[in-house]
Amino acid sequence: MHLGFGETLVILVVALLVFGPNKLPQLGAALGKGLRNFKKAATEDGPGDAVPEGERSLPGSSASGPSPASEKAQA
Repeated sequence: MHLGFGETLVILVVALLVFGPNKLPQLGAALGKGLRNFKKAATEDGPGDAVPEGERSLPGSSASGPSPASEKAQA
């Protein structure tokens, strides 16, 4: 779905009518700040994102080993 020039112009005119010429620059600045903060948070590694090397496990395996129920089923 691509927005052409006509569709963009209609959206801007409706926004201008709804919010008025005084609020429109403030809304644009707030939207820009929000997008900038979202991109920054999405790309930066936080302290809770890292997994210590010894605690990594393969998908489908449990970190504590086989459960007692699976050991009884194998016996």
